[in-house]
Formats: sequence, structure tokens, C-alpha cells
Amino acid sequence: MRIMIDGRRVGALAIVLLIAVASSTAKEVLGPPEPVSYVHQRQPNHTAGMIMNTREVGVDSPAFADSISLFLEKILAGIQRKVNAERNAGRGGGYYLEVVVIGIRAKFVAPVLWMVVVICLVMSVMLGTEVVLLSAVSLFVKLFRRRPMEERYKWEPIDIVSDYDLEAAAAVFSPMSLAFPLVLVQIPMYNEKEVYKLSISAACALTWPMDRIIIQVLDDSTDPDVKELVEMECKGWASKGMNIKYEARDNRRGYKAGALKEGMKYGYVEECEYVAIFDSDFQPQSDFLMRTIPFLLSNLSVALVQARWEFVNYKECMLTRMQRMTLDYHFKVEQEAGSSGWSFFGFNGTAGIWRIAALNEAGGWNDRTTVEDMDLAVRATLKGWKFIYVGNIKVKSELPSNFKAYRYQQYRWTCGAANLFRKMAVEILMTKNVPFLKKIYVIYNFFFVRKVVAHIITFTFYSVVIPLSIFVPEVQIPNWAITYIPTTITVLNAIRNPRFIHLLVFWIVFENVMSLHRLKATIGGLFEAGKTNEWIVTEKLGEALLANPEIRVQEKPRVRFTER
Repeated sequence: MRIMIDGRRVGALAIVLLIAVASSTAKEVLGPPEPVSYVHQRQPNHTAGMIMNTREVGVDSPAFADSISLFLEKILAGIQRKVNAERNAGRGGGYYLEVVVIGIRAKFVAPVLWMVVVICLVMSVMLGTEVVLLSAVSLFVKLFRRRPMEERYKWEPIDIVSDYDLEAAAAVFSPMSLAFPLVLVQIPMYNEKEVYKLSISAACALTWPMDRIIIQVLDDSTDPDVKELVEMECKGWASKGMNIKYEARDNRRGYKAGALKEGMKYGYVEECEYVAIFDSDFQPQSDFLMRTIPFLLSNLSVALVQARWEFVNYKECMLTRMQRMTLDYHFKVEQEAGSSGWSFFGFNGTAGIWRIAALNEAGGWNDRTTVEDMDLAVRATLKGWKFIYVGNIKVKSELPSNFKAYRYQQYRWTCGAANLFRKMAVEILMTKNVPFLKKIYVIYNFFFVRKVVAHIITFTFYSVVIPLSIFVPEVQIPNWAITYIPTTITVLNAIRNPRFIHLLVFWIVFENVMSLHRLKATIGGLFEAGKTNEWIVTEKLGEALLANPEIRVQEKPRVRFTER
């Protein structure tokens, strides 16, 4: 016989079980209650009678609901009689209920919460240790490695530069330009009406022989008006003698990774040795190639040179200031430490230049996650290639000043990294050509601690477990976990951002606000749930500071802390 159970009856059963647990707990604490009345002694086991009745009438019978209601009334009446007895004894009417709550809390809630606390303590130690190590490496590089990057990596300028007029060679082919490798510059874009001119004009202004550079605009725009504007801009630069290619797709398969992969298939790319990538809102300085390519020429084991992002609109609002604090820490600490310690870090997807041979050996672009840049970097390092981060080469860009756009960006970055960890952890561990310690660094430090633990602990421990522990005094959290570790992390962040120390409290609040969003993205990436592979392009507004590619960001002079 099919049994139908509706929500009301299931809820009634849950209440019965809860009250039964409460009654059992109260008996253990207070001992057996004294007889109160003849009615109470007359029906010693209502629960057993009710269960027998349910077997006879079935849970889908109206009689079942009536028996549940009667049982609850008798239980509540018994509790009320006990409360009245305690009130008459001078101990207050809420004494019995308080004992019941304390019993449930000590017997069922505290053990579960304590187990969660232990897990959070372990994660806190992992995260705190990682932050200290990263900061120690980056501070050591800053304080004791006084030699410039060019000397540390045997950087040598292209010999012909001193005797060669690049501007003269731009107008006509010269055999002397063959001393310069052929470079491909890729600019992927999608409906970038506000900023397409900035990125294209900045790429066309790069100092390099005109016959040794190919600028490739990869347009996935779905707006026909924007497509027409971008194509006209490319034709305008082509009429001035620039070797610029406008490539458009009729679909968005693979999103950015798909566009970059498609761009590498054209015949004119086969002769190129290096590829520089700039998103549509990035504007490299004219000497970008002259400063980065010598690193690749002098270090044949290096696959990638990553430049630092510079933000032209960070003063626009509090949101952009908070983003700059987070990203400055990322570049100054995480990228610098990864480059100096292991010659590995995550490619930022833009403002970098790749050796095409390394890119092809790693398998090219892959669209299996929304962090195709990190995916390529991990696969390249598994092939034995090294990376260089050059912090003194900066590329201007725009921060999202819209909170909705920022949330989409953070979800894509966080979810994609967790999803890539899920897909590549075993592959990294099984790779034979990589030293064991480097495998541990990539799996544990780079992925597990920074991309998973950091997001889980920020919300779970600081926003949930610690507040809950206030209501469960049986669980005591050590002071070092509540105070010392978060204070250490905050101070180490403040050291690398002295200009924004007065905003540190706001940054802490902002990061905690975003922690739930990042936790949701992390879980989605680990379990491939929700919008794991959804790509939403970050909205660019094209602020006034971006109107002229030659505008440099003017930094205010540092102000003493006492003056703040």
C-alpha cells in the first residue's frame, strides 16, 4: 500500500522527536519527576500508545493527526505543570526550560560545534603560515635583493637597438629589423564599445619594427554596431601602415580561451616567436616589448614574463580603493614570492608575453574552466617551463566600479580556480618531470590553501563559528586563533600597502562581506555546481582617465602616519 505523507505530518513527527529528546535530557539532569496528578499517573507511556495507533490507522489517516495533536498537548501540559512547580518552589518559571536548553546544547550542539572549531583551527594555522611565508619571501626580495631584475635574469637589450632607428624602419622594410623577433599581439574583446579604441591605439603605439609585429584583434562582439566600429578602427590603423588583423567569430564557443585558441590557428601566426596578450581595457606603455622580450631572449627556459597591473580609476570610489588594496597585495606578495621562490605563479590573463613554443608544448588554450590563464600556466610549469614576474613594468587598466560587475568577476575567478584544482590535482601529482617539492607547492600552497582554504575559513570561522561560540559557552576558542592569526594577516597586508593603512578597517569589513560570495563560488567550483562554467564579461565604463592612452597615473606623495 502506498503511503502519502504531507509536510504537516512530517513536521509533527519532527516536533515529537525533538520534545522526546528534550524530555530525556531533562530527566537526566533533574531526575525523574514527582507524580503530579492522577491523570499523569494514569497514562504512563503516551508515546508507545501513539506509535501503536499509527500502525493501525496509517500515517495518511486523519486519526493520526488527531493523535499527534493530543500527544503534543499532553507533553506541553506536563512541561507547564513542571514550570509551575518550579515557580512555586521559588526557582522561577523558566528554570525547567533553561535546564532543558542547556542539556540539549551540551549534549548535541557543543560536540558538533567543537568539531567544526577544530577543523577551522587547522585551516587558520595553514592560512596564517602561508601568509607569513609569502610575506617573508617578498620582503626578503625587496630588502636584500638590491640588484635590479635586469641583472638578476641576465637581461640584455637587443644589440641593434642603439644603432637602429625604429621610427625610420616603421615606414619601410629594412634587413636590420630581422634582429627583432616576430611578435604577435592579441587583443580579445566582447562588445567593448567604451574602451576598444584605447587598447588598439596603445598596441599600435608599441615601440617595435612595423614589419616585425602583428596586432590581432579578436572580436567576439554580438552587437553588430560595436563590431562595425571595431573593424573600422582596425582598418584605420591598417591604412597608416600597421600590420593589424581583425578576426571575428560567429559564436562565443570557449569564450576568451576559445577566441585566443582560434587566433593561434591563422597561417601568419606560424612565424611568430612570442605572443603578448592585453585585455580590451589594458594600455601598455610604448616600451613594453623592448623591456620584456629581452628576458625571454636571455633565458631560454622562461616561458612567461608577467607585468604588474596599474589602475587608472582606483580613486573613483571606495569599491575601487578596496580592490586596489587586494590586488596590490596579490602582485607585491603572491606573484613576487612565486616568481622568486619557485619560478611559478598564476598567469593573470593579460599584461604578459608568452613564448609560443612553450604555449604550444603545454597544449595551447583550454576552455574547460573560466580561468584559462591559470590553466595554461599550470600545464606549462608541468612541462618544466619557468615564469618571471617583473613588478617595475606596469600596464594601465580599469577596475570595475560597479558592484554587480565586481561580483561577477570575483565569482568567475574564485569558482574557476577551485574547479581547476578539482580537475588538475591528480594530474599534477602524477607528473614525473616536476620536482616533488614543486608539486607540493602547486597543489598545497597555490591551490589548496590560497584558492580553497582561504575562502572557506574567512566566512565559516570568522563570520559563523566565532559568533555562534558566544551562545555555546561549552566551546572555548583559543585567543591565538581569534586574535593573533587574523591580526598577523592584517598587519602583513598593511605593510605592503602603507598608503592605504587608514582604510584597513574598511578593507577588513569589505573582505568579510565578500567572503560568503567567494565561499559559494568555491563550493560551486569544487563540486561543479551552479554557474561553474558561465563567463560574464566584466563591464568596462571607459572613465575619463582612460580617454588618453598617454596619461600617466599621478601618485600622491606618501604622507606620514601622524599626519593622517
